[in-house]
Amino acid sequence: MAKDTAVPEPVNGAMAHEAGSSSSTMEAPIEGLMAEERRTQILQIVRTMGRAKVNELTHLFNTSAVTIRNDLNELHQRGLVVRSHGGAMLSDGILREPPVLERLKEHSDEKQRIGSRAAALINDGETIILDSGTTTLEIARHLKKKQGLHVITNGVNIAVELLDARDVQTFIIGGTVRGESASISGRFSEEMFDQFSADKLFLSGAGCDLEFGVSGANLEETMVNRAMLRISREIILVADASKFSKRSMTRIAPFSEIDTVISDTGLAEETQAKLAALGCNLILV
Repeated sequence: MAKDTAVPEPVNGAMAHEAGSSSSTMEAPIEGLMAEERRTQILQIVRTMGRAKVNELTHLFNTSAVTIRNDLNELHQRGLVVRSHGGAMLSDGILREPPVLERLKEHSDEKQRIGSRAAALINDGETIILDSGTTTLEIARHLKKKQGLHVITNGVNIAVELLDARDVQTFIIGGTVRGESASISGRFSEEMFDQFSADKLFLSGAGCDLEFGVSGANLEETMVNRAMLRISREIILVADASKFSKRSMTRIAPFSEIDTVISDTGLAEETQAKLAALGCNLILV
């Protein structure tokens, strides 16, 4: 493993890896983690260190080598790591999450068109959810003349954008703020969403692989996205063509749960056909 690089602490902060030791100082086994949480932490270790060994992970998570191998195989099948002898290494295909300010500049023309078209689907008096994506931010910019609209969001940037929207009531969910994405997440955020009901959810996601589904780059944000799905009557994915055929770390929803996809005209015809076959209403702008 690379020297002078610290393994990130697991969620409960029970362990820290001492840099520079190939024999590994992975200590303080973590018990009782759900499989997906464990896999997320394994992926975090691989992303930081470049690789991880089965015996080290077995000790860290206090579980069997068979369980760890199954975790690594699952991450390999998702395209997130590459299996190697005795462990796994980083895959070049992992979709990382760039900072929100950087993402604002990417495919900005397409996002503006998608945002405008999505806003046209919103009626006065509805209750909608906007996740914390940069494409949903473009939707928010087109809502200021709506009347009697209720917007629920976990996006700090979206709440700020709607400050001067007089006839739009904005509810921002509480929880932990992530600076990388200008989002709010955590268990408290999930519980707050469970108290609402929404007509439409506008979901952005980081990756849109037709087999894996819509995915996110952070487990806590993904869990909040799933809470959004549970309370929404209609699910609308807003994603430019660059996000398709890419996978991020954790699945938000399969495409069988998506009602409408709004993308740009750069979307491959093959992808368009597959979306139609999955029953998604496709809108290209």
